[in-house]
Amino acid sequence: QAVIREAARMSGWERKRSAGRALGIAYSDMWETHIAEVVEVSVDKKSGAIRVHGVWAAVDTGVAVLPQNVATQVEGSIVYGLSGALKEQVVFKDGVPQQSNFHDYPVLRMNEVPPIAVKVMVTDNAPGGVGECGLPPVAPAIANAVARLTGKRLRHLPFNPARVKALLA
Repeated sequence: QAVIREAARMSGWERKRSAGRALGIAYSDMWETHIAEVVEVSVDKKSGAIRVHGVWAAVDTGVAVLPQNVATQVEGSIVYGLSGALKEQVVFKDGVPQQSNFHDYPVLRMNEVPPIAVKVMVTDNAPGGVGECGLPPVAPAIANAVARLTGKRLRHLPFNPARVKALLA
């Protein structure tokens, strides 16, 4: 509960959002590490594009010997999760992948990465793993924010513009 409360506090959950924006939250307890993430998104209903305006994460990995390294690892996992949630997809045609490298495989670019804030909670819990613990909550948090904005649920990754437009149709 502490990580959920802290991520909500960090995001300013209680404050009023600009029109067309919403928050979504998700939680994971991967590798004995508790993490909650809040995202703020908007949806361009004409193009179907989802834009993530910010991400706030609170993580309790137990005793964190190097908290800045934990925060950096979580931030990297969030970027990886955003890319997978919004863009990455391999298409197969007759069993052959149609993407071969980064020129035709979309990934999140640096200019698309939103501000990310990570707080490593100070606890005396047993140490847990960090690894990619920041990745699992990303897509569910985005889906929850989109549902709050549109009243409709995204259920298949990636949440690309074509899928969003089909959902909104």
